Amino acid sequence: MDSTLLAAVRRFNRTVTQRVGALDDEYMAQGRPLGQARLLWEIGPAGTEVAALRARLGLDSGYLSRLLRTLENDGLVTVGPADQAGGDGRVRVAQLTAAGRTEWAELDKRSDQLAASILEPLTERRRERLVAAMAEVERLLIGSMVVIGPCPPSDRRARACLRAYARDIGRRIDGGFDPALSKPVDDEALVPPAGVLLLATLHLEPVGCGAVKLHRDAPAEIKRVWVADTVRGLGVGRRLLGELERYAADRGARAVRLDTNRNLTEAIAMYRAAGYREIEAYNTEHYAHHWFEKELRQ
Repeated sequence: MDSTLLAAVRRFNRTVTQRVGALDDEYMAQGRPLGQARLLWEIGPAGTEVAALRARLGLDSGYLSRLLRTLENDGLVTVGPADQAGGDGRVRVAQLTAAGRTEWAELDKRSDQLAASILEPLTERRRERLVAAMAEVERLLIGSMVVIGPCPPSDRRARACLRAYARDIGRRIDGGFDPALSKPVDDEALVPPAGVLLLATLHLEPVGCGAVKLHRDAPAEIKRVWVADTVRGLGVGRRLLGELERYAADRGARAVRLDTNRNLTEAIAMYRAAGYREIEAYNTEHYAHHWFEKELRQ
């Protein structure tokens, strides 16, 4: 990794943490550190499932429990089973008390004041530049938070992604998509050593997938590459493609190939930008109009 890039990220982190008051013992003079204040904010007036808090904030279970215990001891939060509100008793939910809602409202007001203090010294044009830059940084940071890893095709999250893939394809190609007309991809073909399915997750929720089938005497075959609208444009599809290529190369494949539909213009552009060249049809896929191949570095 380029040391200049690393230094720039570290410098940005130092500036932001200082400017937003993350270094203060009492975040925005509320009498509690940033971690407790952020957790209080995320629980919100409507309450939140503890599992959702853990996933959203990326917190260790033990640390989250300690933060919640502190807020409970301060009389700001209660934690109990969801069936207290008519839900699933196995699910734990954090709720604000009356005192917690009062502090949440004060935190909300002071957060607006902090945001105003950042914008106020700037001209209108510089405010617009700053807010636009913040939005871009936020999107790129979200992209960097996406995790990609192997997942059994029978996993519920993988199934959800494959169903979303079929729905998305059905909306975009001429005449819709009937899985019965498409060449099947059996689960057994996506389990090592035959192949693999990779799952992309954000806050533990699935946002993308892709698979590769390995063949003894033919190039590996990439299948079912899909990315959710929520993370489209953040490079997740290209990362999935690169990880699938790497997986195939590490297992001896000298090339990978794939087929796609003419209506999937963004996918076609991505494949070409990633070094794929168009080839003659190598299968009889009902929905394919283009076939691509790429040589892999060993």
